[in-house]
This record gives sequence, structure tokens and C-alpha cells, in this order.
Amino acid sequence: MATVRIPALRNLLGRGLQPIQQRRWAQVHDVRFLATTQASRNVIEKYRDKLDRKAREEGLRDIGELKEAYRDRIQEIRKKDSVSIPGLDALLSDEPAPAPEQKTQTQTTGSSDSNTSPDSQPQTPSTSTPTIKPLSDILDLPKARALPEKELSAIWRLRHASSPTSLCAVIPATTYTALEATARRHPSFVLPVPRGEGVGAEIHFLQWVFDRESQTATVLFTQLAEFKARGEWAQPHTSVTHYWDDGLASAPGVVLMAGNLVEGRGASVEDARWLVMLLQRFYGAEGVGRDGGKRRLLEEFGRGGGGFSVERLLEESERLG
Repeated sequence: MATVRIPALRNLLGRGLQPIQQRRWAQVHDVRFLATTQASRNVIEKYRDKLDRKAREEGLRDIGELKEAYRDRIQEIRKKDSVSIPGLDALLSDEPAPAPEQKTQTQTTGSSDSNTSPDSQPQTPSTSTPTIKPLSDILDLPKARALPEKELSAIWRLRHASSPTSLCAVIPATTYTALEATARRHPSFVLPVPRGEGVGAEIHFLQWVFDRESQTATVLFTQLAEFKARGEWAQPHTSVTHYWDDGLASAPGVVLMAGNLVEGRGASVEDARWLVMLLQRFYGAEGVGRDGGKRRLLEEFGRGGGGFSVERLLEESERLG
């Protein structure tokens, strides 16, 4: 992933920032993000003596020359260990975002013609994601399919009521079909979480992961600062899984969703609920049909480059507030 520099976000937020400063949380002031940019300097200070000694051994004058001598090797390692997502790269770097690879274009073209149910060809960001427990291991499906929607919803909610960090929902199958169709075209995006007046908003990165075997679609939410710092090893704070079942989708016509927040990763249950609500707004029929603004944001983020606007993301999200 490209190196992060603060001027990148300053340039990204530069145009049009003044007119929206009066909004309750229209500015982005991610304290955790700012802290992570200091980490690399702290590492250099910590190992300065060893780096100086290494530079002398190589016949170089200082650490600057040492870094220059190993520039190609450093870039090679960074490229090997990085995860490239066009829109995210554009947010985190003042360098031009890389153009989508041919493989990504092929997947996008194929996904537009695919069935929207989870058993169609999966488009997963990572092949290392473990297989998720299917719904048949959680519920007695023959009995669940015979229940009216109201009773099934009550049972599903009661099942998750004992955990203060759990999330659950019963989604109309038609609503979920629209969500998944959009997710297969746009499997990654960013969403803001308001932090109050004078503080701004914190940006969170999301990824959809489809598991063909269990017929599930899971959304992973990760702080942008965490993703910047650790790339593919970043730890999501929240995951929500949508369980597709043909029987439940036809009658009573629902898709079950359940998720969990991991405490201590910079997000609260209220943050997770807000993100899930925004997810439904951007990926549902409202985002891809009647509301062209949300659809354009998804498309611009997927393409990368300079088209994606954080200001417009905040404006669209603030309508919920």
C-alpha cells in the first residue's frame, strides 16, 4: 500500500472545506490516524544507533543514504506485503491511485451477470478467510421455515439478546437481494462515524466477503487507521454475517443477519449499529436506485483516482443525522 502522508488528506479535503465547516461533524479529525503517522519516526529513533552503525558498515554517511541505497528493496517488500484497493489508496496517499487490474475488471463484469443469491460465484477480497458456520448449524431450518415472520424474528433476536456486543437483524429478502447485488459490484468502501461537535468524524473501511459453501455474506468493519497501519493484517472491530436460505427467502421471505463487536478495537456497539445502518443506506435500493449521489460515491471509490470525495461522503451520511 502506498505510504500515507498527511498532505494527502489535506489536499483531498481542501476544496470546498470552508463552506461545510459549520456542520456538526463535517470535518475529519482522526486522532488515531494522526498517531500512526508518527510511528515510523518513533521506530527510526528507537533503532537510530543500529541504523547508523549499519550505514557506516556499508560505507555510507548517514541513515538517509542507507535508505536511498535500499530504496528498491524497501519498495519491493512493501509491495509484496500490501493490499491494494483503488479508492482506499487514493484516500491514504497523495500519489495517483493505481488503475484496477484486469482481473478486477473481469470479476466486475462477471458479477453483473451473476445470480444475486449467495450461492453464485463468490468475489472475496481474501482467500484466507475461514469458512463460516452455515445457518443449518445454528437453527433447525425445517422448523424455522414453518414459522411466521414475526415469531422467527422474535426467536432470532432473543438468541442474541444475552450478549451486549452482538448485533442482529431480520432483513426482507428483496432488500437483501439489492444489498448483495451492489456488494458484488462494490465489495469495499469507507463510511464515517461522527465523533461530536468540534471533533469531526472517524473513517472506517468495510469489506464484503462471500462464502459459497455456507451461503453467507460477511461484512468486516475496520478503522481506517488500523488498515493503514497493518494492511491485510488489520484487525476488524465488527463483523456482521448475512445467512441466505432459499426456504426462508421464499417464505417467510427474510434473510437473517448476526454480528459481533470486538471490544478494545476503537469502536463501540453504537458505532457498529451506525455503520450497519449506513451500510444498508449506501448498498440498498436507495443507494443504487433513487439516490444517484450514493451510487456515484460507490463507483468513484471503486475506480480510485481523484473522483472520490470525502466531503460528499460526509454530506450523504449526515442526512441520517
